[in-house]
Amino acid sequence: MLLYALTILASAFLLFQVEPIIAKIILPWFGGSAAVWTVSLLFFQLALLGGYLYAHASVRYLKPRVQIALHVVLLAVSLLALPIYPREAWKPGPGDDPTFGILRLLTVTVGLTFFLLSTTAPLVQAWYARRFQGAVPYRLYALSNAGSMLALLTYPVLVEPMLTTRQQASMWSWAYAGFMAVCIAAALRSGTRAAEPASASTDAGAVVPRPGLRLYAQWVALPACASVLLLAITNHLSQNVAAIPFLWVLPLSLYLLSFILCFESSGWYRRNPYLQLLAVALGSMAYAIGADLGGNLNIKVLVTLFSLGLFTCCMVCHGELAEMKPHPRYLTHYYLMISAGGALGGILVGLVAPRLLDGYYELPVGLVFNAVLIVIVLKLDSNLAWFRKWWQPAPLIAVALTLGLAVFVGLQIHNSLVDVRLRVRNFYGELTVKDSGPATDLDAVRSLTHGTINHGEQYLNPARRRLPTTYYGKNTGIGVTIRSKGKSNAIRVGVIGLGTGTIASYAHPGDYYRYYEINPLVLGIAHTQFTFLADCKGEVEVAMGDARLSLERESPENFDVLAVDAFSGDAIPVHLLTRQAMDLYFHHLRPNGILAVHISNRYLDLEPVLAGETSATGRVARVVDTEDDDTEDVFGATWVLVTMPAAGFDSDILKNSSEIRPARTVRLWTDDYSNLFRILK
Repeated sequence: MLLYALTILASAFLLFQVEPIIAKIILPWFGGSAAVWTVSLLFFQLALLGGYLYAHASVRYLKPRVQIALHVVLLAVSLLALPIYPREAWKPGPGDDPTFGILRLLTVTVGLTFFLLSTTAPLVQAWYARRFQGAVPYRLYALSNAGSMLALLTYPVLVEPMLTTRQQASMWSWAYAGFMAVCIAAALRSGTRAAEPASASTDAGAVVPRPGLRLYAQWVALPACASVLLLAITNHLSQNVAAIPFLWVLPLSLYLLSFILCFESSGWYRRNPYLQLLAVALGSMAYAIGADLGGNLNIKVLVTLFSLGLFTCCMVCHGELAEMKPHPRYLTHYYLMISAGGALGGILVGLVAPRLLDGYYELPVGLVFNAVLIVIVLKLDSNLAWFRKWWQPAPLIAVALTLGLAVFVGLQIHNSLVDVRLRVRNFYGELTVKDSGPATDLDAVRSLTHGTINHGEQYLNPARRRLPTTYYGKNTGIGVTIRSKGKSNAIRVGVIGLGTGTIASYAHPGDYYRYYEINPLVLGIAHTQFTFLADCKGEVEVAMGDARLSLERESPENFDVLAVDAFSGDAIPVHLLTRQAMDLYFHHLRPNGILAVHISNRYLDLEPVLAGETSATGRVARVVDTEDDDTEDVFGATWVLVTMPAAGFDSDILKNSSEIRPARTVRLWTDDYSNLFRILK
């Protein structure tokens, strides 16, 4: 028993430890978008489904000794995939589809190792059930999920803060080799007993009814619903806070915890009180979606509410699923359907929704689907004959609450579309363009939002549409810097992050402005919905693709000013704020050029990061902090200006700025090391 438990525990730990490791490594390659984790989870769910399918087919169709020989050979072949650090050649090129690029990269890098790890839980449980006839293997499933959760919880607390990504990948590869030895020992021990496959041997003489199609459908639908909510809630948090492992790990840990509690031998799920808690959770999350769109929730409330809501929903889905456990003869059927449901949820959120929906509707729709599904599951339960009588109070209340939730969510979606000129979505997120009033109104503006974050506004009145607004007003860090540099000569300005193109309003004849933008939808919006680029008095070019990759390919641009203003929602692309990134920026700046970094953020304190890099590279920095100015539609903003000591700053910048003095100190960020969790406000 101990050998089987150790094998399952080790495989589960490595299975879920590799997920944040590899996702963090490739995150900068795909623009630092929150969707990198969503697509990565989709890959892991598909690989898990493949592993369970392999285990099912192996147990059902292969003799024990053939099963073991095949598995040992595959484990030996998987050594060729180590170490798991991806090669530079897999970095995407301009115009590449990021979704399929991520899927291809993960397949080559961790595909075989992850596949084999995912086969371990169902396969070893089947071996255990065959060797110890009559033993119930379901508790090993809970042990598997416990190992998974241990891996996830230790990553942001122990692994990420202490090790670089290369060290993480190396240590994981050595641990995988150790797991191989344990797994092969378990396989060989199982093969010493010649017996019929578990699907046929367990209680061979007993009459075991075959699960019906309706039961199979529920085995798929319940985990699919939990998977949709896991990915949608993780997307919601990562998009509007930061694409950081902590906000990946927390929802996934709660998701796994629900599996552990529901599949533990005694089972922790009880319909009373969880069904009542489900009603509260669904209603609270539906309300919070609308409240967060208005920026009315702080990070503590946001993360706590959605985390508790996700846990409650998963407890109900997985609890009902655990109540439907079949006879061990159909063990691999059951796990195969569970993994198919998880993969289906991943496909819906990771592939279907970004291509068919113009907004992030999968979360509110998922809440309604959860409510409808549970009502159907209760109605189909043969032990709840009273629930089928619709005139009884309980089913009436359940149906009424479900209809109320559906109406509320529908109205929310409808209201979010009021005054919307355009809403589009792709891998990089949801973009919305709105007008606040008619063009005849002197104060009417057109705004661009990414998720819930404003990414620029322009006055609709022709007399005011050239004014720099929002984070780019004349007294902001970027405004002061460009005006200072452009006093006497034509200047070259680089801008990472296009948005509405507001910074181009500072250009004079002879100036050159070069934007770097990764999202093709943003380019289309800047040209068709706003006029900053069209009205620009200087020359404007836009380089498409990730800014780091573009700058690495270009000859020195000799910028006088380089502005780093790239945000995905309110999330920061970390790879644009590392030591190597700063060196690259100064490679493209003139000796007296200024790097201007926009660090305004609701949740992250980025000043210590810039202070550490400035100190480490021997440069000097100033902070420009400005307040709101409603008369010119200017928002409060914080910019950090960095230059070489020999160049310094002129008097205009000095009188409008202060020395950089962060309230805390953080470890230097590099391409191999960063920790956003340490700078959460």
